[in-house]
Amino acid sequence: MERIEGEIRVIDGEKEEAHVVSTERLSDQPIEEVLKAVSETLRYGRHPIPTVDGVLVEDGRILLVKRGKEPYLGQWALPGGFLEYGESAETGVLREIKEETGIEAEIIELLGVFSDPERDPRFHTVTAVYVLRRLQGAPKGGDDAAEAAFHRLDALPTPLAFDHGDVVARYIESRG
Repeated sequence: MERIEGEIRVIDGEKEEAHVVSTERLSDQPIEEVLKAVSETLRYGRHPIPTVDGVLVEDGRILLVKRGKEPYLGQWALPGGFLEYGESAETGVLREIKEETGIEAEIIELLGVFSDPERDPRFHTVTAVYVLRRLQGAPKGGDDAAEAAFHRLDALPTPLAFDHGDVVARYIESRG
C-alpha cells in the first residue's frame, strides 16, 4: 500500500497552521474520497469529525440503510452521517434519518458515543448514537442510501458497515 503524506499550510490572517495529512488509510479509495479527506482535514484540522447515527427499532426489527456510496458500498448500516456546520447532534440525527429513509422520527434517548479511531476507514469520526421512535413515513432509500428497510434484530445482514454491529450489540444489551 502506497503512503501519501504531506503538510498543508493554512493561513488565516496572521495565524498560520500546519495540518499533516496522511492518506495511508485512503490509498485504496477513489480520488474523490481522498480529496474529501483532505478537505475535511483543512476544515477541521487534525481532529475527529462529528457524526450521528440513529437506532430505530419496532417490533424486534431495526431500521437499516444499504449504502449507495463508498466506503462499504452495498453494505447495510444504521442511518446517519456528518453534522452540518452550526447543527446540533439532535437536529442532525433527525435530518439524516429523514434524508436517508424518508421517516420522520423523534429522539427517545442517547444510546452512546462511539469514538474508535478506526470506525471509519476514511478518517477519525466520533458519533453520537440516538435511539429514535418513528412518527411517520415508510422506509425508502434517499440521499446516499440506496435502500432503507427494517431487519429482524435476530437475523441482521452481516457484516454491518463501520462499527454498527457493535452499536446494535450495545442497543440489545441496554434493553436487557
